[in-house]
Amino acid sequence: MAPRIQLEKAAWRWVETVKPEEIKQEHIELAYRINLPACKRGACRRNCKGNPNCLVGIGEQAWLGEIDENAFHNIDDPNSERRDKNTFVGLTNLGATCYVNTFLQVWFHNLELRRSLYQCHNSRLCFLFVFLFLDYEPQCICEHLQYLFALLQNSNRKYIDPSGLVKALGLDTGQQQDAQEFSKLFLSLLEDTLSKQKDPNLQNVIQQQFCGQFSYVTVCNQCGRSSALPSRFYELELNIQGHKNLTECVTEFLKEEKLDGENRYFCETCQSKQNATRRIKLHSLPPTLNLQLMRFVFDRQTGHKKKLNTFISFPEQLDMGPFLEGKQDQKCVYELSAVLIHRGISAYSGHYIAHVKDARTGDWYKFNDEEIEKMEGKKLQLGIEEDIAETVKSQTRKPKCSKGYHCSRNAYMLVYKVQEVESSDSSRTNVEVPAFLRRLVDQDNHKFEEWCSEMADMRKQSVDKGKAKHEEVKELYELLPAKDGEPYEFIPLDWLKRWLDDSTATKEIDNSLFMCSHGKLHPDKVGESKRVSLQAAELLYEHYGGGPRLNNTSLCSVCVGQRCRVLRLKNQLNEDYKEVSNLVKRTLSGEGYWVGKASLRSWRQLALEQLEEDEHETQHSNGQTNGQAPHTNSSKEGNEDEMKTFNEDIVCSHGGLSILETERKLVSSEVWTKLRAYFPKAPEFTQNQELCQQCLTLEQEEKDNEAVSKMMALDQKNQLLNLFHEKNRPTLAKWPQGTDVLYIVPLFFVDEWRKFIRRPTKTSPVSSVGNTLLLCPHGGFMFTYDSLINGDFFINTIYCVDSLLWPSEWDVINLCWECRESFLFQQQRDLREYTQATIYIRKVIEDKVMVKEGAPEMNVSSSEAEEEREEHPKMDGEKDPDFSQVSPSCGGTKLQSAASVTNVTKVDGIRRSTRHRKLRGEKALIVSANQTLKELKIQIMHAFSVAPFDQNLSINGKNLTDDSATLGSLGVIPESIICLKADEPIADYAAMDDVYQGKWHYNQLPHTVV
Repeated sequence: MAPRIQLEKAAWRWVETVKPEEIKQEHIELAYRINLPACKRGACRRNCKGNPNCLVGIGEQAWLGEIDENAFHNIDDPNSERRDKNTFVGLTNLGATCYVNTFLQVWFHNLELRRSLYQCHNSRLCFLFVFLFLDYEPQCICEHLQYLFALLQNSNRKYIDPSGLVKALGLDTGQQQDAQEFSKLFLSLLEDTLSKQKDPNLQNVIQQQFCGQFSYVTVCNQCGRSSALPSRFYELELNIQGHKNLTECVTEFLKEEKLDGENRYFCETCQSKQNATRRIKLHSLPPTLNLQLMRFVFDRQTGHKKKLNTFISFPEQLDMGPFLEGKQDQKCVYELSAVLIHRGISAYSGHYIAHVKDARTGDWYKFNDEEIEKMEGKKLQLGIEEDIAETVKSQTRKPKCSKGYHCSRNAYMLVYKVQEVESSDSSRTNVEVPAFLRRLVDQDNHKFEEWCSEMADMRKQSVDKGKAKHEEVKELYELLPAKDGEPYEFIPLDWLKRWLDDSTATKEIDNSLFMCSHGKLHPDKVGESKRVSLQAAELLYEHYGGGPRLNNTSLCSVCVGQRCRVLRLKNQLNEDYKEVSNLVKRTLSGEGYWVGKASLRSWRQLALEQLEEDEHETQHSNGQTNGQAPHTNSSKEGNEDEMKTFNEDIVCSHGGLSILETERKLVSSEVWTKLRAYFPKAPEFTQNQELCQQCLTLEQEEKDNEAVSKMMALDQKNQLLNLFHEKNRPTLAKWPQGTDVLYIVPLFFVDEWRKFIRRPTKTSPVSSVGNTLLLCPHGGFMFTYDSLINGDFFINTIYCVDSLLWPSEWDVINLCWECRESFLFQQQRDLREYTQATIYIRKVIEDKVMVKEGAPEMNVSSSEAEEEREEHPKMDGEKDPDFSQVSPSCGGTKLQSAASVTNVTKVDGIRRSTRHRKLRGEKALIVSANQTLKELKIQIMHAFSVAPFDQNLSINGKNLTDDSATLGSLGVIPESIICLKADEPIADYAAMDDVYQGKWHYNQLPHTVV
């Protein structure tokens, strides 16, 4: 079968020749791929998702042939957890407790220790078990060992869990401890526990089994006095560095040591420090001799412990007689009983195992946590433990060992037992478990047998269920394929796979995710569903339930039509783009439509995105209903310049047509029809569409505010001209004659004020002087006149000579600017609501005024040029500090001088004439603010004999085009100058007569003043 993408293209290839309104049933069936041939078994390696008729590779292979019963379950055979006959029980590794397991196995095989532990009295256990029939939980270390040893001896389990003992010891199961240190501490703890037993034979069990005696003998070289310090030991710690066999290690342990220099010995006889010799003398050896091979030593260079991988040879039979002092009747021959191995090259990690000899049979066993292996031939076989201790680069050849000897570089502890005379008495090797412990073990064995029975039942149930499922699948799978011309239904592919997968529980059939917004099967979900016969569907729904059911009437013609439209538009997009580009260049004739220039520039990309969005809306993903917006590209988020929908760039915030004419273009109805096909939801604005009245009102308010700010700035500048230009400024160093008072204000106040004067439309007026910095907490002035003259640092930093004001300037600054602003705003509003005011019409020929212009008027609208001219000069070192406006009630600070008073010339603003000077060819008209632009054009026609449709009017460089707008809304105020540029005279004088005769429906026209 062809790949999925090819099947998708083939299913919709018919849209190239069929329009949406021409779609028939055969096209719908092509879109849903109803008639695709079904795949045969063996033809497909995996299921064809693009073919709803392909039922191969959905998991049927596991059911159609013969199936092994073990395939119907994943439950291990419980008998694999059962202890084999004549074997020992293992111990579970709880994470990093393998070192604990090795010692427990060694101590368990010490028959005398096990027998003694069983004899420990446990009155609490007897009381709970016999009288109360309660579950028993060990408490002390001795009780845990009793129960653990009883399970190791009589349990039916292959391995048991030692977590109770490990928890009682307080060990961290995730961290590996020092094995040698653990052995010492545990034996010491066990000795302390047993010493509290009432039976004297049990109090000294640890000493009897593991304890020997030696003494440190020191001999003075001066007087020959000998002193001995007796001591006990539970194991001999033997240094292996530099040695090859066990005999050398023991010899070094007992060798003589010289005491000289700083280590000299204090002799009681000589009463002074003398050179001496010291050695260890063995006096008695225990029945169980523990030899610790010191493989883990401290490395002074690294500051950490390291492991010595030195080969050490040790015998199976060890004669300790040559090393004993006296007591020749003591048994000195020992037999090797256990070897503890550390596998690994690091002292901080690795794995511990134990090789232990069975005291009853003489067989050797390897104990590796849960796994137990019996050695062949009753011989110790260290095996692969000696092959992984070192890295490849540092491996050394294993030395040859004589018969009866073994060689190891991983053995860290050797356990020898004194050789006993062979006896036929079996009681010496048999250790009976006490009755109270046997009952506990029997309880655990009973639980284990119940668990085994439960697991066996579960296995049987799974097998029975699998066989029934096998028969069901074989029967139903033959019925699944739908035949041509017969009724059919659609079943989800994932559900069929789960039905054929025995590892998952089959739920009811759910088709809700495959439905479109019209309640039918979505075309895009055909590849994820399978067409099955009605008979098979009936059986599946009867057995498993679910729905809604989708049959041959569930093919959605609406979704197919939408997809057909989108695909056809995508194919036609390039041709339409070229045609629209050509049509836009043509001259507009007839009715037009407003289109955003930005939208027009990028309409092809927007159309492609819109079509992809429409295609996504006709696609079904995770139950999303048709019509929901698809996810957008995250890279476009936050970019305000990105177009979201076509023509949105000419829609204002109020939802109306934008008042910015430069951002839109008028296109023909033919162009709009083509664009509308790609953007059916785009906002539509005809040529006669009214502009947004709210935006016009806001624009006028903004112009009024700017005009008020300009008038305020001009008013303040005229009153404080010297302060603005930094001329005629007073100084403290040379007090000006003729005045006895000066005012000081912050320098940043002056700077902010000058910024407002230069750019009144860009900055806010300064409303506060901010002299509170000079006042103390009590409201008084903090500085004296002398401190100001001498240049106080604070004053020179914040206030300077430029911040001194004349009294007349202070009177101006101390005015209430809020009231002044309200006055100017009222004055500006009056300019917008005038009646019978004079304006001037100036005719322009080829963009030039007819006559030379006179002096500029004092018009608010003409202050931009002056604003720009005054924007450039700035003070040296001028800064823009953060000026916070506070209450305007702050006053200034007076400075009074004792100097003689002289006359001071008053600096007044230059008086400028506001009278308009009329130019030649310029005419004055009497108009009102509520008069429309069309009415003004009638007046101009009477004055200049230029028809209204030939008039091009502008004011301050802005074209006046909206004939229905009032003069007040267009910014025409009294004394305004409107420039008139006339087009070529018209030849149709009848039109001119119509205007003169009042056919424009104007009843009354204002008079013209020439």
